[in-house]
Amino acid sequence: MPFKDQTVWITGASSGIGKALALAFASRGANLILSSRNREKLEAVKAACPDDVQVWIEPMDTSDYDSIPAIAERVLREVGPVDILVNNAGISQRGIVSETPIEIDRRIMDTNFFGSVALTKAVLPLMLKRGTGKIVVISSLTGKFGTPLRSAYAASKHALHGYFDSLRAEVHDAGLRVLLVCPGFIRTDVSMNALKSDGSPQNKLDDAQAGGMSPDVLAEKILRAIERDKLEVYFGGKEILGIYLKRFFPRFFANYIRKAKVT
Repeated sequence: MPFKDQTVWITGASSGIGKALALAFASRGANLILSSRNREKLEAVKAACPDDVQVWIEPMDTSDYDSIPAIAERVLREVGPVDILVNNAGISQRGIVSETPIEIDRRIMDTNFFGSVALTKAVLPLMLKRGTGKIVVISSLTGKFGTPLRSAYAASKHALHGYFDSLRAEVHDAGLRVLLVCPGFIRTDVSMNALKSDGSPQNKLDDAQAGGMSPDVLAEKILRAIERDKLEVYFGGKEILGIYLKRFFPRFFANYIRKAKVT
């Protein structure tokens, strides 16, 4: 088992993709550091892991990125080096630009982008010193193309691609690897928690989300991509075609996406 006895730090680990990844890594003998804002849910994930793996619970709000360096310093001191960092924490959006105050845009960027950057910067020096480590970023297909009602969300995911593509080039010769994962519709509560223009959660499961891929299936695909040192991967259904339509038929895609039902 390639992940046995490795230490994996997963943010957004209390539910959805993060929880599925935690259980998948644990089933392969990896030791875990699990972070999210909800300690109770993290404890439930820990209880579902095999007894022979070590699981460290570290509650953290990635939008409060100024607090992350001190948290990471303590975790690295008490747990030890991180072999794989999975930047998964994030929040989605369901609001049109003209009605969304910039405070909501900033909240989404802080959570999805700056939180991932801050934690990566905190674990990076030790990875570089050891000459090994993998950084996994859970982006989205909206990191490749924007869709209505998700302007700040798409912006945050686009930003992740620019940042971590650059990081990948910088750290490759030092022995580190960077993987960007772009899921489409996954059957999680991400649309339930998506922020509306007034900052409140949508509290509704989108039809496309409900019919999406199981997070457990996605987790297995992500682990295989990590094993194979992939650079960027796309998972989902027919929504993946959007990447290629935008690339080769941009005007057609622009006309399609503005009319498409994307909720």
